[in-house]
Amino acid sequence: MERFETDVVVIGAGAVGLAVARSLAMAGRDVMVLEAASGIATETSSRNSEVIHAGLYYPGGSLKARLCVRGRRLLYQYCNERGVEARACGKFVVAVTDAEAEAVPALLARARDNDVEDLCLIDGDEARRIEPALSPGVRTALVSPVSGVFDSHAYFLSLQGEIEDRGGAVVFETPVVRGFVTADGVELETGGASPVRIGARSVINSAGHRALQIARAIEGGPQYPHLKMRWVKGSYFSTSGPPAFSRLIYPMHNSASLGLHLSVDLAGRTRLGPDAEWLDEAASPPFDYAVDPARAELCYAEVRRYWPGLPDGTIAPDYSGVRPKIVGPGDAPGDFLIDGPQGHGVAGVVNLIGIESPGLTSSLAIGEWVAGLVDLK
Repeated sequence: MERFETDVVVIGAGAVGLAVARSLAMAGRDVMVLEAASGIATETSSRNSEVIHAGLYYPGGSLKARLCVRGRRLLYQYCNERGVEARACGKFVVAVTDAEAEAVPALLARARDNDVEDLCLIDGDEARRIEPALSPGVRTALVSPVSGVFDSHAYFLSLQGEIEDRGGAVVFETPVVRGFVTADGVELETGGASPVRIGARSVINSAGHRALQIARAIEGGPQYPHLKMRWVKGSYFSTSGPPAFSRLIYPMHNSASLGLHLSVDLAGRTRLGPDAEWLDEAASPPFDYAVDPARAELCYAEVRRYWPGLPDGTIAPDYSGVRPKIVGPGDAPGDFLIDGPQGHGVAGVVNLIGIESPGLTSSLAIGEWVAGLVDLK
């Protein structure tokens, strides 16, 4: 089996893996990204709503809160400087029941504690003046002007280009199957059509759905015996006709997702979702991404809580994604697990597990964070 040497290997060419590799390449590191698929960002990264999250929902002090806010600021700057289309269209989080309205001030306080800018509360009348298609039942809305949408695929390509411009490589159809920690770093073995061995000073495991599996396949690295992956499938739906809203419209969220929200993409297409479907505990990648048409019918009642004018027969199944979670149904929302040598004690290994939303918004900040962990002992 042929063998190569490199400085840093990043496993996974999704948004986070590419952002990590970019940060390391910009710092002058020799970086190789190993991707099992035939292209970049083929799983979670490309199966989302392309929303730039403000950082409203996440517990204060959590990695999700800190990295989302930092990542969102970096992302807008990045898109502006590199010609990636992004639009800060703003977002309304709407309350349509008394209980929801009573919970909005706590969400506002949490978001302000997370250092989210320019937030305010408006009543239902003001919300309908700005967005006339909103339901007469909307009692109040939290306004987030810094939320937005962007061209995620152009972003991924830009990250890949920066890695390669700085001498890094993104290698496709090269799944990592096993590894072991050595005195000098980590030795990896790959599968695919041409298996090789790669010796690296540091390995960043950003393999998305397979991150825990790969962590456990590296002998001498942390094994996380008490960790179990769970999966939430989120299906998206599109609507026909001109958009009824100019902003993102989100209902008050639940424990599994941010609710069946509405977004208008850069092409002017209205998109609903994702919904939240916990998969069986025995489920594992690769997943079935087909969208059950019957789930589209379930959308009407939920969306009409805030958009009563949604016409019959206009919702169609679009696409789906699967969120990797390290918590189960009914548990408190989990945080990102970004575990480097200071946490697990193994030099040269950084594992990123359970990187779900807001991972895309946070990606540049995660890249910064991980680059700072690589050489720690």
